[in-house]
Amino acid sequence: MTPTAVPMNPNKALWEKGDFTQISQTMRESGEELVSKLGITKDMNVLDLGCGDGTTAIPEAEFGANVLGVDIATNLVEAGNIRAREAGLTNIKFQEGDATNLVDLKDQSFDLVVSVFGAMFAPKPFDVAREMVRVTRPGGRIVMGNWIPGDPTLVAQILKISSAYTPPPPEGFISPMLWGVEDNVIERFGKAGVAKESISFTRDTFTFNAPYPPSEFVNTFKNYYGPTMNAFEAAEKNGKSAALQAELEDMFNRQNKSDTNDTTSIPATFLRVTVTV
Repeated sequence: MTPTAVPMNPNKALWEKGDFTQISQTMRESGEELVSKLGITKDMNVLDLGCGDGTTAIPEAEFGANVLGVDIATNLVEAGNIRAREAGLTNIKFQEGDATNLVDLKDQSFDLVVSVFGAMFAPKPFDVAREMVRVTRPGGRIVMGNWIPGDPTLVAQILKISSAYTPPPPEGFISPMLWGVEDNVIERFGKAGVAKESISFTRDTFTFNAPYPPSEFVNTFKNYYGPTMNAFEAAEKNGKSAALQAELEDMFNRQNKSDTNDTTSIPATFLRVTVTV
């Protein structure tokens, strides 16, 4: 008998599909700025969940914390470990893991759990909230950065436009954007035992800076960002890829705040969630 291949976790397949490091290179400055607001001190134990190649995890280690970066994508874990080595950081490591089941991590083992545009994309959001609470020590904090549904700024609009060109999601799919709705966040952490009063929200901004024009930035998303890659593949089959390209280029050009035509600087609004455990 031929052994049956185990299908790849669809979330893993999505984030390994392209090369998110090409996007994250445009997010470094805002990653550092966000980390500077988190009150990280030397020897603090930090978990960065859905860490990618370390946009926030590397700065956390540079502040002196002991950092574990966990991501579902093998290529991004490898890229993170390479970045850490190149930076000479010995207080950080990256490993594969699933935000819905952090099976390798002990209860109450982190002072701070950070997930910036990471865990929001994992399925089973109630499991994600439970796991983040479980691994956080009493009195510790969880900080999430989540995109906001319907927001007029960059990433929410990329995902909204892309979804219009892709087939409907499978039955039972829960939109990751629901992590950007305060009532949903309160409900999810509430089921994990966190009181509403221990959760606070603020609107914050992440700016994407690229040393090339907006039209080229669209191509970076087209070629390297899983959700946009899927949208272009579906649009190609329907003869609509040019329309998708034009719609994205129009939006990127309108939102570009750069002073020059050959560079891109686009701010994106997100919901910053702080949970005290």
